[in-house]
Amino acid sequence: MYTKGLNGQGQTIVIVDSFGSATIRSDLHNFNTQFGLTPMCGETGVACKPGMPTFDTLSIQGSPPATPPPPTNNGTGQEAHNLWALEVSLDVEWAHSIAPGANILLVATPTAETLGVQGFPDMMKAEQFVVDNHLGSVISQSFGAAEESFASFKSLLNLRGAFTSAQAAGITVLASSGDFGTANAAGITVLASSGDFGTANIKKEPVKNPATIPFPTVIWPASDPLVTAVGGTYLCTNPTTGLGVDTTDPPANCRLAANPTAQREIGWIGAGGGFSHVFGVPQFQTGAVPAGSTGRGVPDVGYQASSRTGVLVYDTDFSTGAGWFIVGGTSSGSPQWAAIVAIADQANGGPLGYINPALYKIGANPARYANDFFDVTTGNNQANPSIPGFSAVKGWDAVTGFGTPNAANLVPDLVAAVHGK
Repeated sequence: MYTKGLNGQGQTIVIVDSFGSATIRSDLHNFNTQFGLTPMCGETGVACKPGMPTFDTLSIQGSPPATPPPPTNNGTGQEAHNLWALEVSLDVEWAHSIAPGANILLVATPTAETLGVQGFPDMMKAEQFVVDNHLGSVISQSFGAAEESFASFKSLLNLRGAFTSAQAAGITVLASSGDFGTANAAGITVLASSGDFGTANIKKEPVKNPATIPFPTVIWPASDPLVTAVGGTYLCTNPTTGLGVDTTDPPANCRLAANPTAQREIGWIGAGGGFSHVFGVPQFQTGAVPAGSTGRGVPDVGYQASSRTGVLVYDTDFSTGAGWFIVGGTSSGSPQWAAIVAIADQANGGPLGYINPALYKIGANPARYANDFFDVTTGNNQANPSIPGFSAVKGWDAVTGFGTPNAANLVPDLVAAVHGK
């Protein structure tokens, strides 16, 4: 794609994170310098020139607090603040890695869902501002909470106005499916990570004494049908031995010696996935999710997520020190999928908007599906032995969705599918 000039040029990826990062501009510069990536207007030490991709930040509700937020049972407020800074570095650096020609806008909010669901109104207001002002063509969000964390399903539904507006405005929205396992006229795509704890999620309210929900759950906003949910895989860097990046404890189903049917990529045990208790099966999933399913299936697609085969991130705002970190989680996949969508937007000559029906159209076409995705058929997301998980199977599944993308093939097919071809 890059040799054809497809790198996201002219598109803007919006990343929504809590608290922001005081050092993201210098972190981005260190990252780009190390890997020889395209410099961005807005990173430290770079003179802006016409035609350069831009990086900028926006704090719509005022600057995030300079002092740490209050502590919770999950750790001190400073830890929460610094972990979000690491998330910022991950999202910005890897969105830029995949779409080096795209602009990136980091939208920071002064509250976070990691301190309880009370952070969601600020985050959704920020996304509504992005949509209303057409600040980008694709939104990536790496946050979420179990649907059961909200006071009522009605209170959750009251928060999704930004996604409805995004669909109407043609904005693509993506989300990681979570790390607890088990918008069209103007063109904005919204994505979300599916989570990192398999099917086992905690109920975030009350904040001080959260409990694990004793049955399989999914997180919102990844469970929203208006959002493209990104699940997770584990990359077997050496399928013969299972060794490679993860030399200490590779999964047995990565090793051909132990499992003759081992794949190069397997479902990650931490990948959030399952079936919504709020949203019914959307029309675009008919025929893809198992017969008899009553809820929207999560995720839609997958991406490498295991921290054991994670990505390198440069961050200087982390409490344990500064420098390079290996980071994983489905929140790694959402910004990288957003970058792929930005490249598809460029190929389309404008935003594709709501892409879920198009993805499932590709999934229903055997030839296109085999060409555009790696179908992950081994692994599961039972992260908690007491809570059932789901297995990766042929076709769509509740661990990896349709699998991981072959972007060079997917981009033209996604453009065609959006246009009904």
